[in-house]
Amino acid sequence: MRKFAKLIEELDATTKTNRKVGALADYFRNASDEDKIWTIAILSHRRPPRPVNTTLLRQYAAELAEIPLWLFEDSYHIVGDLAESIALVIPNDVMISDKSLAGILEELIILKAKSEAEKKSYVQQRWMQLDYYSRFVFTKLLTGGFRIGISQKLMTKALSQVTDVPEDELAYRLMGDWSPSTTSFDELIFGRNEQAYVSKPYPFYLAYALENELHELGDVTEWAVEHKWDGIRGQVIFRKGELFIWTRGDELVTDKYPEIADLVNSLPDGTVLDGEILPFMEGQIGTFNDLQTRIGRKNLSKSILKKVPVIFRAYDLLEYEGKDVRNLKYVQRRELLEPMVLEVNHPVLQLSHQMTFNSWEDVASERELAREKRSEGLMMKRNDSPYRVGRKKGDWWKWKTDPLTIDAVLTYAMRGHGRRTNLFTDYTFGLWAPNEEGDLELVTFAKAYSGLTDKEFSQVDAIIKKTTLERFGPVRSVEPTLVFELAFEGIAFSNRHKSGVAVRFPRILRWRKDKTIEDANTLDDLKALIPK
Repeated sequence: MRKFAKLIEELDATTKTNRKVGALADYFRNASDEDKIWTIAILSHRRPPRPVNTTLLRQYAAELAEIPLWLFEDSYHIVGDLAESIALVIPNDVMISDKSLAGILEELIILKAKSEAEKKSYVQQRWMQLDYYSRFVFTKLLTGGFRIGISQKLMTKALSQVTDVPEDELAYRLMGDWSPSTTSFDELIFGRNEQAYVSKPYPFYLAYALENELHELGDVTEWAVEHKWDGIRGQVIFRKGELFIWTRGDELVTDKYPEIADLVNSLPDGTVLDGEILPFMEGQIGTFNDLQTRIGRKNLSKSILKKVPVIFRAYDLLEYEGKDVRNLKYVQRRELLEPMVLEVNHPVLQLSHQMTFNSWEDVASERELAREKRSEGLMMKRNDSPYRVGRKKGDWWKWKTDPLTIDAVLTYAMRGHGRRTNLFTDYTFGLWAPNEEGDLELVTFAKAYSGLTDKEFSQVDAIIKKTTLERFGPVRSVEPTLVFELAFEGIAFSNRHKSGVAVRFPRILRWRKDKTIEDANTLDDLKALIPK
């Protein structure tokens, strides 16, 4: 465990890519195979289920530190990170335990089924056996909130240096349904499990946001254009009579989308499709908010399946007749994909329409139709491009529509996290709407915590502290005085919010110092932006 904690400490201490890769490579050279595979799992988001909720962890820590819970809570909100707060208050800084990373994670798997008394005893005992940084990392593993700024690409680069397995091959091997509890390091990196291969997806190719002017891409006739659909990116795999649906987050969701799983009787064997899972009601694409009503449900009722049916809109072919075709040109893959979709002739499988243009001006005009067509914008793909691994510049570009905007009033604030723990930087915003008496009041509709400069955050923080009306734990209600222009990507009606509206990816565009709160928009203004 100490070796893994030291690795995390080294990774957290630098922003230099080469140093991060070097630290990972050194760790993989010296760690046990059991610790190596668990490290790969953790860094590729395959963590064991959380065995103890954070409310109990806060109670355990306050008791062990012999401080009132309220004092721990106040300290936590100042520090801004639960694991760091616990690591700081526990009265021990000596490493007593010699448990390995693998040993501790296997214990956490077993811990989930234990009684609360057993969980408390185990967690407190472990805290007292670990030094500060090991305790911090252990608590991160307990909470599942393990984010250290290491991409899977950096991890595969380090693994490649140690194992001599090419990075793209490693990226493929790390995909799919595997667990450190049942898979060894050698099997994962060097072996080939035939059963696991049947379900294994390919690493996704990701586009960069368009950075330059369109004409700088060269001849427009060398590019294919299609709409960028706002759903869940996924792969549909059909091999040896079995069908699997994987998301870009490496989550197996076959049982979540039975409509798409019905393609098991239609697709030719040895087929892997890349595309988008989209809500599709009454012959048109729904919103991502519609799709969210199905995400995370343990049981899909007949009513939800009827209310929010889905389709799979395919835009690429990665495997054809059992052969990996990712190295074919994009136009060649489409030449195989299009007749296949027509021949399958299943209502749930649709083809993402590919367009060609004679001028970049025509491409820009098509982008203006994106919201009307329920898309986020356009994708530009070079005709001769292979299907690469991960995010690569040059061949695939995304050009999203300009965000929707609204002027809103700051109503609540909460302290930030990390380097902003001493500032109020997490904001809730409201718009004007009539109450039952017909008077206008501010109705909250969105939260945002990004978009201002450090100087602006400090200025807003000072105003919040001067205009606080009430305190609710870490949250403060403030006197409405500040107006901000918010940007967001999508909008839809929603029963889950008091405002009746949900916006997607809200963030602060600018501080409107030129406006008073009376100049802010109304809730009706926001609702008018919802696509008809």
